[in-house]
Amino acid sequence: MSIHLHWYLPTSGDGREVIGAQAHLGTASAPRAASLDYLALVARAVEQLGFEAVLTPTGTHCNDAWLTTAALLRETRTLKFLVAFRPGLVSPTLAAQQAAAYQEISDGRLLLNIVTGGDAQEQRRFGDWLDHDRRYERTAEFLTVLRGAWSGTPFDHTGEHYQVQGATVHNPPSPVPEVFFGGASPAGREVAAQHADTYLTWTEPPARTAELLDDVRARAARHGRSLSHGIRVHVISRDTTEEAWAEAARLQSRIDPALASLVQDKLATVESEGQRRQTAQLAGANERLEVYPGLWAGYGLIRPGAGTALVGSHQEVADLLAEYAALGVDHFILSGQPHLEEAYWFGEGVVPLLRRRGLLGDGGPDQAPPASPASPQPASGASVREPVLSPS
Repeated sequence: MSIHLHWYLPTSGDGREVIGAQAHLGTASAPRAASLDYLALVARAVEQLGFEAVLTPTGTHCNDAWLTTAALLRETRTLKFLVAFRPGLVSPTLAAQQAAAYQEISDGRLLLNIVTGGDAQEQRRFGDWLDHDRRYERTAEFLTVLRGAWSGTPFDHTGEHYQVQGATVHNPPSPVPEVFFGGASPAGREVAAQHADTYLTWTEPPARTAELLDDVRARAARHGRSLSHGIRVHVISRDTTEEAWAEAARLQSRIDPALASLVQDKLATVESEGQRRQTAQLAGANERLEVYPGLWAGYGLIRPGAGTALVGSHQEVADLLAEYAALGVDHFILSGQPHLEEAYWFGEGVVPLLRRRGLLGDGGPDQAPPASPASPQPASGASVREPVLSPS
């Protein structure tokens, strides 16, 4: 099987820390603002390295994904944009129009990441007061109308959350954007089984991941459907095991313990089952926060959402990716600190090994010409912040 490699666009800012570096102790490096110039630098680099797409997150702590990625279309040629957005905050017919227009002006480079939302406090910032399961019910209706509007035939729908008549778009998108969707709760898994093209989850040890994917597969089969599957994970890949784990230890040492404690208290109250699964991994970790050989849970100390990283030599990281691929994972959405430099570590160190294993098909990163790792350092900017509890 061939896998798809994607990267992450840091629209809340970037830097050599995760979050919460101890600036007051003088140990933090200068952050990088999410300026269009810097994001274009990242986008062009990962395109040159041959990654297929970049995930752009959603939330109140990052820049709007639609506007940011649209501005980057003219900065790139082949790179796809996996745009995360929240259903229920806009009309599904309007979202269908936006996606159709994006697909037309980008020559088919749009992918969609539907984020139902697992933090009630943040949802209420947008005026959304539905509870957890009703949000997923609304997402199911949203996707029904969205796909109906793309069908080329005026679409009617009457449901609990939406009533539309003749929903359509001027030019139906071609190709229809693939829908990536995450949700670890039973309600979320059921929406994925019925409506998603790719089920996306945050990364846990392989056995736990396999259990989750098998359940979604079984649900999809009951609806006569089959899905592809993806995981979202950070990566620290170096020439040697020791170098990689030294970098993980450096990142951990620069996290402010007081801020980490506040974050953990906050994460304990969220509704997201996926977030609870990420946070629970810390309890079973060893001294260096390793929850499975080469899977480090240090990001989860301070960062909501994706809390684990693949850590090791290039060969060890390639082996871990192959292990997840053997479970049926088709898409890998990767990231690292900083996103520019870590993309080169992975692209130049791991990708050739994946190619030799036959895991990359035509057009994968192995087909791209090598790029120079020398990159200009962006100027300092606003403090680095992260989107809140989006599957990023």
